[in-house]
Amino acid sequence: MQIKKLENFLGVTLIERSNKQVLITPVGKAVTERAKIILNEQKQILQLVEEFKDPFKGSITLGVFPTLGPYLLPKIIPALTKQLPHMKIFLIEEKTKRISQKLLSGEIDAAFLALPMALNNVTLNIIIQEEFFLAVYPSHRLCKHKSISAKDIQKEKLLLLEEGHCLRDQVLEVCSLVGAKENSEFRATSLETLRHMVKAKAGITLIPKLALQKKDSNIIYIPFKNPKPQRTIGMFWRKTIAKKIALEKIKNIIKDTL
Repeated sequence: MQIKKLENFLGVTLIERSNKQVLITPVGKAVTERAKIILNEQKQILQLVEEFKDPFKGSITLGVFPTLGPYLLPKIIPALTKQLPHMKIFLIEEKTKRISQKLLSGEIDAAFLALPMALNNVTLNIIIQEEFFLAVYPSHRLCKHKSISAKDIQKEKLLLLEEGHCLRDQVLEVCSLVGAKENSEFRATSLETLRHMVKAKAGITLIPKLALQKKDSNIIYIPFKNPKPQRTIGMFWRKTIAKKIALEKIKNIIKDTL
């Protein structure tokens, strides 16, 4: 009934209706996109008012990609909850492309993303630069090495994640620089699956420093000699967001913690 009233007011059909289905029209899609912008601006006004009342109350929604979230969040959440006891922090974990979309659309307040990342009208703060380690099984030819160089893994085939993971792109970039190749027989959906495949002697891979598990005797992590392959993680938020004071505080707590 409300949509019908809106159609009468606008003088256009927003939705095609039949006994079997309901379809949104082209003009309906355009109006919907504009309505999303209006609703987001309304949300920003309310957040702006709350920010002036007390910037460290309310809620913050953070987005993080899967090969970072399980390893970063346990390190930073205790410090955030201790220093910001009156703020509710919601966490969303999805692949990089989806997190970027949610950031720009206003569905989340800030996102942790790996650089380089081309996004318009956002503020970027570098959070951490973490090196990669080579993960091998105990009987691998490199297992006795204290450190390795790029030449040591030339012609090696590395286990990688499936398409859509930014970590895959980062490791492929390292592979192209050192002459290593992808093990095309297997692709994993998670970093933990990759780790188990190394333990099963199915191959070797690169693991970022935050994800190391040093107590596991079935896998050996070998550091690289300089120049070390690494990834840079940034914290992004929209330049127009009303929660800048809170986000700056969160950023500083995270950097101090790490």
